[in-house]
Amino acid sequence: MESILIAAGAENARKTLSDLIRPTGPQIIQTAPNGNEARQMLAEHAYDLVIINAPLPDESGVELANHVCSGLSGAILLVKSDLYSSAVERTEEYGVMVLEKPLNRGAFFRCLRLARVQLNRLSGLQQENRQLKEKIEEIRLVDRAKCLLIEFERCSETDAHRYIEKRAMDQRAPKVSVAREIIRRYENR
Repeated sequence: MESILIAAGAENARKTLSDLIRPTGPQIIQTAPNGNEARQMLAEHAYDLVIINAPLPDESGVELANHVCSGLSGAILLVKSDLYSSAVERTEEYGVMVLEKPLNRGAFFRCLRLARVQLNRLSGLQQENRQLKEKIEEIRLVDRAKCLLIEFERCSETDAHRYIEKRAMDQRAPKVSVAREIIRRYENR
């Protein structure tokens, strides 16, 4: 985990949580004294994990945790034991991890490890999503180029496909580059 934001109303809670996290590895740890400032910091910087010591001076912390997890970050919400069930019910659909206070160090470190695993998995899914979008864009461009060849050169779809593949092999270029070249040539007519 590279960057962590700690939102806690009390200065000693922010310091204690920072000191607890610091030995777990190299990361940037920043703190916010309330939900409003935490939201401003989230708007300016992407954090891997946000730890919220609830309640915050200006909100319960549940809304902030849900807001964090609706994006690409993870959240750990620390709540008093009598509010634990309610907090879990209000946050579980967002994937917020909820821990009871007083904090059990072992449970907290397990939660940090779980957050790392979730973030690694999410990063892998984001990479896969980017690759799929690129592939869809390539297919769209090649199909557009084939349509232009069919329209202007009066060839069949099979011939247009074969032309793009052969041209790509001859030029030792990806099909998408050939498709872009065809699109530029015929769309200017």
